[in-house]
Amino acid sequence: MTPAFEHLQQQLKQLPGVGFRSAERIALNLLVEKADRLPTLVHALQEAARTVRRCTRCGNLAEAELCPLCADQHRDQSLVCVVEQVPDLVALERSAAYRGVYHVLHGKLSPIHGVAPEDLNFEPLFARIATGEVKELILALSNDVEGEATCHYLTSQLPADREVATSRIGFGLPSGGGVLYADSVTLKSALESRRSYS
Repeated sequence: MTPAFEHLQQQLKQLPGVGFRSAERIALNLLVEKADRLPTLVHALQEAARTVRRCTRCGNLAEAELCPLCADQHRDQSLVCVVEQVPDLVALERSAAYRGVYHVLHGKLSPIHGVAPEDLNFEPLFARIATGEVKELILALSNDVEGEATCHYLTSQLPADREVATSRIGFGLPSGGGVLYADSVTLKSALESRRSYS
């Protein structure tokens, strides 16, 4: 293959979830099979790179100062769901079960990987809490050591003079899943997150 093709393939391979074969297929598709789509894709990438940025309030994707969710006056601005990444926000929104707003940390604390509090999007959240508008934080972070450490750090930083309720999303068996094939961490979370059945 040509050097330009190899370079394109290497760049595609750096995308999450794209391995060598997938990068090769995408590159061949764009350059050979669907070459007419390439200019449109390049334009869309350039436009997104120019206009998409982080929401100044929550860290979600935005094209203005605030993302559409923060700007929506019909959402409960006092209820803030804290997530690790934008895809987590998208998944929760897809459920249509939540009408509050969000805060995206863009990661979780991990001393092993060199991720400290100053590397995450905590400051805008603490600024929101300081205004008194936040009444409840829903912590929707991973059910692992780093997720727990991030929850602990966040709650330890809440000001004593502000009454902010905190809750953690439940973890357990997926819908349609059975006990037999669940790992021990999932089973432990499922037992701890149980609720009354009546």
